[in-house]
Amino acid sequence: MLPSTATRERVHNGLTQRGEQPAGNWQVLRNHHRFRTFFCGSVISDLGTWMQNTAQVLLAYQIAHHSVLMVGLVACAQFSSPLVLSPLAGVATDRFGGRRTLLVTQVVAAMVAGGLGYLELTGSLNGWWLGTGALLSGICFTFALPARNVTVRRLIHDEGELQPAFAMDSVSYNLGRAIAPLMGILLVPWVGYASAFFGNAASFIVFTMILWASGRNASAEPERRSRITDGFQIAKDDHMIMALLLMVAAVTVADDPVLVLGPALTSRMHVATSYSGWFIAALGVGCVLGALLPSRGLPSLQGAAIALASLGGCMIVFVVTPWFWVSVAAALGAGVSCLVANSATRALLSQAAGPDRVAAVMAVWAIAWAGSKPFASLADGLLAGWVGVGRTGIILAIPALIPLAVLVLMPELERKLTSYHPLLVRPPGVPEARPAAATIGQAVIGPEAPAAGAPAGLRPTLRQSGPQSVLVLSEGVG
Repeated sequence: MLPSTATRERVHNGLTQRGEQPAGNWQVLRNHHRFRTFFCGSVISDLGTWMQNTAQVLLAYQIAHHSVLMVGLVACAQFSSPLVLSPLAGVATDRFGGRRTLLVTQVVAAMVAGGLGYLELTGSLNGWWLGTGALLSGICFTFALPARNVTVRRLIHDEGELQPAFAMDSVSYNLGRAIAPLMGILLVPWVGYASAFFGNAASFIVFTMILWASGRNASAEPERRSRITDGFQIAKDDHMIMALLLMVAAVTVADDPVLVLGPALTSRMHVATSYSGWFIAALGVGCVLGALLPSRGLPSLQGAAIALASLGGCMIVFVVTPWFWVSVAAALGAGVSCLVANSATRALLSQAAGPDRVAAVMAVWAIAWAGSKPFASLADGLLAGWVGVGRTGIILAIPALIPLAVLVLMPELERKLTSYHPLLVRPPGVPEARPAAATIGQAVIGPEAPAAGAPAGLRPTLRQSGPQSVLVLSEGVG
């Protein structure tokens, strides 16, 4: 489905048309019943996931006698599989469909979480078992990522609501990040770490049941044969997609200190180590608050860069301030920026890829988003011992500042990147009023673009956008 002309006109500057009130991201839940059901199930699953993530960090820090490197190694184990398996996950999603792939990953992840809970309950959970469980959980997470993106896109038929949908999908992930760490601080000392693992297993089972029930009357998902290298080839040939993937990686690198450096920061501030859960919760709350910002249609590359730079600035404050509650406030602001940057880049990637390439592109997105996590975690763990916690956070925030700096210094770059995607931006020089017979972005069938009906002075040409040809009007001799 092609976006409306009014929607396309808002893309470049990120503004709504005159007289239109921007809608909140939460509105997409009211408009799409099936997506609302999916969202509720994912909230439950993500709540359990962050209960386990918080327990893993605290256990790793405790088992290794307050070693930040051990925390980084466990985080690395959990997020290393996207580097190797994300392309295969994209192929599996194409072959079996997003919903069926999600069902399998949730069942396996429940078994892994239950196993870790049993080991902790019997006193057998050591650093090796903790790392192995994190690795297996990461494999399930890897196969779920492209499937989740494809499922969200399939549930939303209006291209103008893609960014709100992706924003709400991020909200479900970050509601868990906001609530679960605080629950862990309150519950773990009383009922033990095993409760976090068993709770996560139960949440996976609930999401599995919701996925199964909600998909019984749904139409069959299309099955495609794709290659492992497809996503890499698309990113190599499409500079816009490559730039967006680099921005996605910068988000992950910038917000990593909240998880890995949190325990060390609390020690420096002379508060209990368990208070590092406040940092994780603040980041999650910020992401949820970010969803309350009004939705303004399809995002712009410049808007995504601004949100990313804001994330970098908040993270610098987070690691350099000596005051605990200032760090909490900085993590909160980082969460808002993180939500906006993530949802904007995911929506732009989905638009640039098109329906037939979205699984392959989102497989590479999983590498950029989750695959960069182990490098960031290892960098956090190693650099913290060499240059200190504060300098480490600053170093990891620098990549988040680069995209905006480049766009400011090279203002024509955004236009060049989007010039290959007629559905993302209105070509320069085209007037706002257009005859209906020659609408920008109108799909055409046949080997040649029709010349009839084009305004004087504009030349109709065909551009390839994903699997379809698109008629684009540009200035020139007719």
